[in-house]
Parts: sequence; structure tokens; C-alpha cells
Amino acid sequence: MLTLRRAEERGRANFGWLDSRHSFSFGHYFDPKHMGFGPLRVINDDRVTGGGGFPAHPHADMEIISYVLEGGLEHKDSLGTGSVVRPGDVQRMSAGTGVRHSEFNASKSEPVHFLQIWILPERKGLEPSYEQKTFSDADKRGKLRLIGSRNGRDGSVTIHQDVDLYATVLGDGDKVEHELKQGRVGWVQVARGTATLNGEQLYPGDGVAVEDAGKLEIVGSSEAEVLVFDMTP
Repeated sequence: MLTLRRAEERGRANFGWLDSRHSFSFGHYFDPKHMGFGPLRVINDDRVTGGGGFPAHPHADMEIISYVLEGGLEHKDSLGTGSVVRPGDVQRMSAGTGVRHSEFNASKSEPVHFLQIWILPERKGLEPSYEQKTFSDADKRGKLRLIGSRNGRDGSVTIHQDVDLYATVLGDGDKVEHELKQGRVGWVQVARGTATLNGEQLYPGDGVAVEDAGKLEIVGSSEAEVLVFDMTP
């Protein structure tokens, strides 16, 4: 069964410097029908103006993934790590027993557009850690590239949960397929562009919950970037 979560149905927070769309309940947006899906708790589609950002704030017991679509996101945390996350980069921070971090637009003038994803960890009290890897458009074009997994296989970042996260870039007519096994659930998120999922037309920001095993067929209908989560329920 496919359950669509259209982009325009998402929650929204607009603070001037930040325009954020929430696929699931977050902050001041609360909808008991949309509290997450499986271990996937947050997908925030964030746009931050030049010079704007999130001052240092705490997190605990959460796997936090940043996926940048445009611009640069400057990250600093209490582990002593810091970097600029740019398109193609995947950053994973395990908040575990507790960490503070800040995220600012790396540019004073140009916007940054990114997805921030929160996944519930397999257990609480993990040691905080940080990881960042780059996956070029060429790595993802016309195929599903594993970018996050429980065991960090195939060069993916390590997610402390039974989740395989794939990314693909699809031109017009490009097709990828993924088999969702029995006992697994999926979430498909269109980061940009348009595509179809098993014949269903999807637009930028649309998400789809997948609850039945079987084949997922994604076809690009314009330059599309799509994330696919294959998860434990």
C-alpha cells in the first residue's frame, strides 16, 4: 500500500531567515496522524537565507542526517568537529548521550537548501559520533546509491538503526527499481524534480509511505533527486 504525503500538506514554519516544511510533527507543528513512520521521525525541508542559521542547541538519542541540495551548511558541534556540508555530502551525527551543535548558512548572501532527517536509534545511550561522506551526482545518476546503512557497507555512512538509505538522480525516462522485502517498510521522498513511483506522479517535496513488500519502480520525468528508505517497521 502506498500512502501519499503531498508537499502542500506538510507543516510549515517560517521565521524569515528559515522557511521549513515538516513531513512529520515537529516544533510547533503537531499532527497525531503524522508522528513519523517506522524509525523515521523527521524529514524537514529547510531553506535558510544568507547569514542565517541555528545557534548551538542540544540533542540526545537521535541519528541526525543532513542532505544538502543547494548551497553550503556550516556545522560545528561539542565533539570538536566542524565542516561545511555541500550538495553531494551526507552528514550523520549520532547525538547519543548528548551533543550540542550549530548549523549556519556558510554564505552571507546565497541561500542554503537542505533536508534534515532524524531517525530513532536502535538503542539509547550511544556514544556521540559524527561522520560525513560525499556521493557525487555521477554516483547516483540512473541508479540507487546506498548512502546510509546499519553497517556502513559499500562506503555508506553508518546509521545506528536497521535502515538502508538510498539516493538517486534521474533524468527524463531514467528508471530505478528496488525490491522491498517481507517485513520491511519504505519511505520515498522527492527532494527535487518530478518522478513517478509505481505510476503515481510525484512532485518536489512529496513523500510516500510504503507498507507492503514488493517492487518499487521510480521513473524520472524531469531532473529528479529522490531518497528511498528501506526500514524495519
